[in-house]
Amino acid sequence: MNGRGWSRWVALGRSAPVAVVLLVAANLVPLIGVLFFDWDIAAILVLYWIENGIVGVLNALRMLLAARPDPGHSSTTPAGRMGLTAFFILHYGIFWVVHGVFVALLADGLRPDSPVLIGALALLLSHAASLMLNYVGRREYLSVSAGGQMLVPYARMVALHITIVLGAAAVIEQGQPLVLVVLLVVGKTIADFVLHLIERARYERAAAAL
Repeated sequence: MNGRGWSRWVALGRSAPVAVVLLVAANLVPLIGVLFFDWDIAAILVLYWIENGIVGVLNALRMLLAARPDPGHSSTTPAGRMGLTAFFILHYGIFWVVHGVFVALLADGLRPDSPVLIGALALLLSHAASLMLNYVGRREYLSVSAGGQMLVPYARMVALHITIVLGAAAVIEQGQPLVLVVLLVVGKTIADFVLHLIERARYERAAAAL
């Protein structure tokens, strides 16, 4: 995608301001943890793995709400949407578990403590706010079918979380210097923000095409 195309996608990605504020605020929690509460790369990895599960659960809700007609596909009916959503939960769940295995190997186990769970709660609030304020409040659900919505979180998983795992491996290899851990968290925050805008742009383009 050239520079003009990228700018057009991002410019189209209007979002509820509260959802953007919560997205940035939630992503600042692990940064604060790293800078002031001695969070290490293991805590960051476990937190982002939990977030990946949150994304999957909320995407299942999005699929159930998706209202764009999909002629010739059973997902157009309520029963069809429920069946496709069940398949998504199974399929995405397998990817999430495999991702968890890699995280467990890098983080020496999956043991979320209270601070990590607080961070996970902040991320849950951020994603839930986007669901309510953008997907429902801005009626994005009208522009996507259940089948189309099913594919959305996979791009996020591949583009963001696999990169995080690889980046974390590099950080661990270097002895977890603070600056590299901070850069990993900041990079993830920026990527989340950009992906959020691109996702909004996709819904808007789909709505305009209807």
